[in-house]
Amino acid sequence: MKLATINDGSRDGQLAVVARDLKTAHLADGIAPTMQAALDDWAFIAPQLNELSQLLNSGRAHRPFDFDPARCMAPLPRAYQWADGSAYVNHVELVRKARNAEMPESFWEDPLMYQGGSDDFLGPMADIVLAHEEWGIDFEAEVAVITGDVPMGATPDEAHQQIRLLMLVNDVSLRNLIPPELAKGFGFLQSKPASSFSPVAVTPDELGDAWKGGKVHLPLRSTWNGKLVGQPHAGVDMVFNFPQLVAHLCKSRNARAGTIVGSGTVSNKDASRGYSCIAEKRCLEMIADGIASTPFMLFGDAIKIEMLDAAGKSIFGAIDQTVKQLEAKRSR
Repeated sequence: MKLATINDGSRDGQLAVVARDLKTAHLADGIAPTMQAALDDWAFIAPQLNELSQLLNSGRAHRPFDFDPARCMAPLPRAYQWADGSAYVNHVELVRKARNAEMPESFWEDPLMYQGGSDDFLGPMADIVLAHEEWGIDFEAEVAVITGDVPMGATPDEAHQQIRLLMLVNDVSLRNLIPPELAKGFGFLQSKPASSFSPVAVTPDELGDAWKGGKVHLPLRSTWNGKLVGQPHAGVDMVFNFPQLVAHLCKSRNARAGTIVGSGTVSNKDASRGYSCIAEKRCLEMIADGIASTPFMLFGDAIKIEMLDAAGKSIFGAIDQTVKQLEAKRSR
């Protein structure tokens, strides 16, 4: 089934079931008020949502309405936890090679992961509002999972059983703020503003054969200012699958229902498939020419991130955003 959160003016929105073709939806009122409420009691709530999904897809739902992604918040507008991995080690290798730094062999065996802010996610069509272009504004196209309760010390197989939903992410990065932050030795903070998510989150069965081995075996498309700049295959060159990423997170802690775990920038060794973030394109330029020529995003730039099924139909809907400048506060 496919689920979305409709903006009703509240912090957490209203849960809705969305038709497979993304044309209609139905509020889940009477079943669960919010996405988090559904995740908290998934064993009881999910079958009811699935029944509504079947009615909606068969044209037998009582109160369907036209589905409009512009009315959507992030599927989880705020979450208890957002942890982003770096499962595509090719991306990390390119970044380090561009600055003539050796990559530790451990990166192929032990995932990189950081903890991001999860209290203020952006909806799929919300503007990316930032103060300065000089911060080096970059998109990052990723896939993410939402989990149920995963206990500390869970194995990848155990973590796999707790993957409830999948969705797309634009993990916005401010590249020129990253070096000074990392130099402090304490990780990302200001360089990672609010992340954005697809209009719809889907249960793994919605992906059919494309969901296997804990990976999504489909291309992820990034269109920057109307030009397709990347369509790397999410199932290729993913060194750590989602169950492994979730298990990594849970080595020393529990992950509670509503935890979001990201894949990191989707990246393929085959550079002809393009890129999922500008930084990777700049790294390739540095390696080839000694200088990065592709600029970062400017105010007014647009980014669209989408994944299509084998029939060319959108699975999650599109993240479709424009970068805008934060208006300066006027003193009275």
